[in-house]
Amino acid sequence: MNTLLQAIQRAMRRPLGQATVCILGLGLNLSSAYADGIRMPAKVLPSYTAECAACHTAYPPGMLPAKSWQRIMKGLDRHYGSDASIDAKTVAEIGQWLQTHAGTYKRVAEEPPQDRLTKSAWFERKHHKIEPAVWQLPSVKSAANCAACHTGTEQGLFDDDHLKRPAGLSVRQSRAWND
Repeated sequence: MNTLLQAIQRAMRRPLGQATVCILGLGLNLSSAYADGIRMPAKVLPSYTAECAACHTAYPPGMLPAKSWQRIMKGLDRHYGSDASIDAKTVAEIGQWLQTHAGTYKRVAEEPPQDRLTKSAWFERKHHKIEPAVWQLPSVKSAANCAACHTGTEQGLFDDDHLKRPAGLSVRQSRAWND
């Protein structure tokens, strides 16, 4: 580690070295930001926010594979029990954006039942300690309400550093947050 640090310090003494270190640093930050594919893309499509996030969480496109997003966009007239129809131009725009940023990594490769991210194996594995009654709490309402527990939902940050306990948890239910 000292050798790497010394090399960086030597490079920083020269202008070209400073630029190289900055570029490498940016590259490391960008690659780690998308390492799990869940984070919200840097540029969020305004029509996605206006049309989709007006009714529910703006899910990061990396949470579902491209085929799931394709089916969801083709079935907006029957969107999980609601008619979420929008004009064809906006469907094409949002659909293309979702395809571009869809999940491609191993854990999102599967197409979950009914294209519901809450039915995906990775979601169930991450939330298996949450009692079913917790999803019914007035402060939570459903498993699809990510923001009830994840404070970084808008940025697509779902790690343990961005968790909060929803109101109304019993002592027993709180144990899931202590693990």
